[in-house]
Amino acid sequence: MIYISRQEHFNAAHKLYNPKWSEERNREVFGPCANTNWHGHNYELIVTVKGTPDPDTGFVVDLKALSDLIKRHVIDQVDHKNLNLDVPFMAGQMASTENLAVAFWQILERELPAITPAKLHCVKLYETPRNFVEYYGG
Repeated sequence: MIYISRQEHFNAAHKLYNPKWSEERNREVFGPCANTNWHGHNYELIVTVKGTPDPDTGFVVDLKALSDLIKRHVIDQVDHKNLNLDVPFMAGQMASTENLAVAFWQILERELPAITPAKLHCVKLYETPRNFVEYYGG
């Protein structure tokens, strides 16, 4: 089994805020991430697929095709957007990195068969250089 990854970048704003809670409780739990006027991140997304190399190409997946798929179905939907307000697949959800990684997985798992028989292995999403999420499905 070969694992191959593609890294993409996007910028987005969000706010962590539970509308069921008071302003005080939101500030206590989420700190500056509950800022009324939002805050932003320079996200790094690493998508890893797994499979066996095609005997004709030697590829598990054509990385250009994978990059195009990620850009079209994920990056173009979130780049320079407000995750709370502008991204339909995040509607009604807390715009946490955890929930964003799961949403990306769901999109990519659905779209990946169009370009490869390889399977999605991991979505790794960096919110900052020191804070990131890894999601393996399920």
